[in-house]
Amino acid sequence: MNVNRPDGQRVARRDFVKLGGAIAAGVATTNLFDARFAHAAGAPTASAETYVGELYASLSDKQKTAVWRPFDHADRLKINPNWHVSKTTIGDDLFSKKQKTLVDQIVRNITSKDGYDRLLEQMEYDDGGLESYSFALFGEPGSDQFQFELTGRHVTMRADGNRLDKIGFGGPVVYGHGEEYLPDSPFFQQTLQANKVFQALDADQAKLALQKKAPSETAVQLKGESGHFPGIGVDQLSSDQKELVESTLKMLLAPYRENDSKEVMEILNSSGGLDQLHMAFYQQEDIDNDRVWDIWRVEGPSMVWHFRGAPHVHAYLNIGIKSKAVA
Repeated sequence: MNVNRPDGQRVARRDFVKLGGAIAAGVATTNLFDARFAHAAGAPTASAETYVGELYASLSDKQKTAVWRPFDHADRLKINPNWHVSKTTIGDDLFSKKQKTLVDQIVRNITSKDGYDRLLEQMEYDDGGLESYSFALFGEPGSDQFQFELTGRHVTMRADGNRLDKIGFGGPVVYGHGEEYLPDSPFFQQTLQANKVFQALDADQAKLALQKKAPSETAVQLKGESGHFPGIGVDQLSSDQKELVESTLKMLLAPYRENDSKEVMEILNSSGGLDQLHMAFYQQEDIDNDRVWDIWRVEGPSMVWHFRGAPHVHAYLNIGIKSKAVA
């Protein structure tokens, strides 16, 4: 893509309004529904799981009917860039102001500060803000199977307190952005960073890394140790190139809370580390034919990260050990 596209040709962004600027410390943390949720925070403030517990405890029977599901419900691991896990949106009158604030606090606490800001920008641009998205609670509080899930246009995120062993983020993550000109997307820097790896390859390495046609964007099921992966293996890179791959992964994980990012790296290290990963870049949908590859993929036995930048961003992340029955 041509990053020097004239400003006059860009799609104007809508201004976005951050939900509950005063949300802050306004949510009480006493009498928590499930004290075990507090372990995931890694910070002096309450964790996302703390707020999930309080949200569940606040729900009426009518509200539970709208947003509660059994843990083994198929929707919990659904992979789709545009869907609602429940028919009721966060902005619906069914929920109180305090409950909406709790949802916002959950979202704040499963993201980094920068990640939260980018997520709000994306949600406002794509569907009018957080209030247009939906959530569900899966499983039984007080058990090892209890999870919050946020969905909507270009969003699937979870809070599970790392209860599911060796499954990053509690299941597949989906993110995206409706802006058709990628440099105007809040996720453009991810493509620039991934392409730094390609630009660091020599001619022979680049031939291995560059593929013609990308797989289906939702084909992000984990293949395990017996899988065959497109692109160049990280084990074929120099030490400097491997360091660039590692710094790229850390940058890609930066929008998420530290606890989840740390778990991702632990899962990768337990399944062979960076050397088990492959990176592929796709000639398909190369905007402006400038060899800044807009579709790329990082994949190995325990990770699939698929990024599609054209015609607009759809991205999918699935982390886990296949033996744990991850989708």
